[in-house]
Amino acid sequence: MGATGADRQPSREAAIALIRRAVELGVEFIDTADVYGSGESERLIAEALHPYSANLLIATKGGFVPGEYLPNGLLPIDCRPERLRRMCDESLRRLKVERIDLYQLHTPDPAVPFEESIGALVELREAGKIDQIGLCNVGRGQLAAARAIAPIASLQNRYNLSDRMSDKVLEICAAEGITFLPWGPLSTGDGTAVATVAAQIGATAQQVALAWSLQRSPAMLPIPGTSSIAHLEQNMAALHITLTTDQIAALDNNEETTS
Repeated sequence: MGATGADRQPSREAAIALIRRAVELGVEFIDTADVYGSGESERLIAEALHPYSANLLIATKGGFVPGEYLPNGLLPIDCRPERLRRMCDESLRRLKVERIDLYQLHTPDPAVPFEESIGALVELREAGKIDQIGLCNVGRGQLAAARAIAPIASLQNRYNLSDRMSDKVLEICAAEGITFLPWGPLSTGDGTAVATVAAQIGATAQQVALAWSLQRSPAMLPIPGTSSIAHLEQNMAALHITLTTDQIAALDNNEETTS
């Protein structure tokens, strides 16, 4: 979102260079959405990477409506089946693919029965337009309801050191083989324990947050927003950090550690 929105980069060239550098560094999963830059994100990904390599998985989403934000700070929602089908077709065109690897319901729509929205994704899969179905911003009940209709490959909720409200959902994902995609993984809260651990290992607080999430669960696949090549390379360096048991415990409890 931050890397490819039309108003987030100094130029299209910078955004394209960033996307290509991510793949050069070994990134094999790119998460986007039709609402990011009102479709600009998907267009830039295609311009940067199409034709896609066989080991690269592109995920996108549908559900939010581009436009002015509501008083609650969120975009309007429209998950009517007919709209989801139309949005998927538009994403297919922008990404220049015949089938989307992973298509995610960006959010439940209070005005539309949840099962109807999931049903639309099932129809898209049966039509060969998407391969796998994912969910975003849902709880345990909605996950169960969706799984009663179709296999769910991934779940994307906000999750980080300072927001662990999805712990129970994460446990289900780990037990059921569902990939958990935490958005906003770089948040560190008040940073007390994070700063201590970062100083111990010579890393940034954000690198510690990523390393913690990677060691938190085998189901975890963090998707940090990246706005520059320097930031991208910093995030990728977190793959080489292994936190000790004491450091993880301190981060879990937001306590200082001397080990």
